[in-house]
Amino acid sequence: MEYEWLGPTMFLGALVILAIGYPVTFSLGAVAIIFGIIGASLDVFDPILIRAMPSRIFNIMSNFTLLAIPYFVFLGSMLEKSGLAEDLLETMGVLFGPIRGGLAIAVVVVGALLAATTGVVAATVVAMGLISLPIMMRYNYNKELACGVICASGTLGQIIPPSIVLVVLGDQIGLSVGRLFIGSLIPGLMLASALAFYCWIIAQIKPDTAPALPLSERTLRGSKLALKVVKVMIPPLFLILAVLGSIFFGLATATEAGAVGALGATLLALANRRLSFKTFKEVSDATMRVTTMVLFILIGSTAFALVFRALEGDAFVFDIMSNLPGGYWGFMLVSMLVVFVLGFFIDFFEICFIVIPLFVPVALALDVDLLWFAVILGANLQTSFLTPPFGFALFYLRGVSPPGITTGHIYRGVIPFIAVQMAVVILVIVFPALVTYLPSISYGT
Repeated sequence: MEYEWLGPTMFLGALVILAIGYPVTFSLGAVAIIFGIIGASLDVFDPILIRAMPSRIFNIMSNFTLLAIPYFVFLGSMLEKSGLAEDLLETMGVLFGPIRGGLAIAVVVVGALLAATTGVVAATVVAMGLISLPIMMRYNYNKELACGVICASGTLGQIIPPSIVLVVLGDQIGLSVGRLFIGSLIPGLMLASALAFYCWIIAQIKPDTAPALPLSERTLRGSKLALKVVKVMIPPLFLILAVLGSIFFGLATATEAGAVGALGATLLALANRRLSFKTFKEVSDATMRVTTMVLFILIGSTAFALVFRALEGDAFVFDIMSNLPGGYWGFMLVSMLVVFVLGFFIDFFEICFIVIPLFVPVALALDVDLLWFAVILGANLQTSFLTPPFGFALFYLRGVSPPGITTGHIYRGVIPFIAVQMAVVILVIVFPALVTYLPSISYGT
């Protein structure tokens, strides 16, 4: 094809505009229009293809799987706005306080629990940043360690189900979201354990970076502490059972389970006398904003994909990726590296909607297990929230951090936790059974 350069140039153009910081959906739509006009003028793009846009947008709006996104966002926002997440953080801090690095470990445990009930990064990072970071600073925790563990723990919701990343990946790759949730359970728990273990190791090597809580601050002990722990643990465990249990036991789809979780979070807030009209309004507003953003990104990416494929861009990428040195493993290495590097500049929604559809045909051609591939991608995409300069978790924490915490502290703090995450990704790549074992039991395949 004489103008085969148009597709790659279109892709690079979109990445440049996104890196500048222009709104995602308008970036993709604008690039689609510009290159559509260029392609039409060079007689390599038939403008009649634009007629396919309305039907594609209708398919997006009627996608039952994507309906899970507002449910899970609502669930996470309700836990944050109602103060249930705050109660959990405070109690876990007292429980793990006697241990060196106990506050950091408590943050990881709470991050994992919130991840298993919400899957929403913004709510988790903001809640833990507001509550835990000032306490950790008061008791002389190393600033980098405190910032790093809050950011990393807040992103656990991207791999521990229910996860919005996995919902989007399931839609883009064409997999059952329920299977993805089950397949990601072991890697997610491994990652949470690895983060907690890293905090414990650092506290043993450098005690001054993560001291134990002084005895004067541990006034709640014995049966009173046990009762408090049970009281704050029951709500998240109830939600985990309601959401994940209904999926794992085949009682509901991910979307239906999300609806159950949203209702469950509302009832818990009501039972704890934390539900007011103001809270409900704030939760609904947050849900509407996130859901609208996702849908508009989808519309922009649909326009982009339509023009990109018409310019043979997908064929160009397929030829390159399927003929890499090393074949199967060459593709795995390059695809993971591409996703990791893009995470420095754009967030997981753009990566999912722009890049992942280009990888799927190659993965199918090379006989890659799509379930395993999707979970690895999910774990890798999680780093897009942490990698400077544009990691969203870094921005969330910076917005709520107390005086004395700088952007430098946050950026330096996440680096070792990114390394821990990548080590877990490598383990999952080397041992595929970590992903495939539970789905094979649940579905018999």
